[in-house]
Amino acid sequence: MLKFYYNTGPNPMKVALFLEESGLEYEAIPVDGRKGDQHTPEYKAINPNSKAPAIVDNGVRVFDSNAILIYLAHKSGEFSGPAQQAPEMLSWMMFVATGIGPYSGQCVHFRHHAPEKLDYAINRYMFEARRHYGILDEHLASNEYMLGDEYSIVDMAVWGWARLLPVVLGDDALPSMPNLKRLMDEINARPAAERAEAIKTRHAFKTEMDEDARKNMFPSNYQKP
Repeated sequence: MLKFYYNTGPNPMKVALFLEESGLEYEAIPVDGRKGDQHTPEYKAINPNSKAPAIVDNGVRVFDSNAILIYLAHKSGEFSGPAQQAPEMLSWMMFVATGIGPYSGQCVHFRHHAPEKLDYAINRYMFEARRHYGILDEHLASNEYMLGDEYSIVDMAVWGWARLLPVVLGDDALPSMPNLKRLMDEINARPAAERAEAIKTRHAFKTEMDEDARKNMFPSNYQKP
């Protein structure tokens, strides 16, 4: 059975959505970042980047959420979009991987977790995050889904982060992007999205952000100069 190593962050949730949409059987295995599970030798043998998600499928390991989505789409024959849309699919998947995810993550970090508020960093990452989401909103003005008329892994990749826009950019962000909001509302209404969200309740993740959790989550803060 496919093993799905996950936590409650936006990137694992993309994969959870695909697994629930496709009906592939899987075993959910928690990787508790605040406890430092991602830094164990056993997990680093699966994902050398010490992040979730990762999967192991009959001995084949795949890490990075968008790589996993592409792999699973090919494996199942579902949600990869029309064959002629493959270049578009890959382009948007990389856009999410190199733009939406990193800028959103840095925006969240500097707004909510950095030990000191740095106006320059906050302004830069908020600007770039909003710019990237604006590109999605503009694209969706003339497309029902990211690949036109067909729901695909690109929409799932977008959903993982865009559903958290209030945390990334504030409560007014998603309402200001009506086309992206339409897509989020539609995906959130899908039974698979409800089941994907419920995966968080399968395991008791550490909730305290104590000193040990900060060391495990933000090791750069404890690096000697």
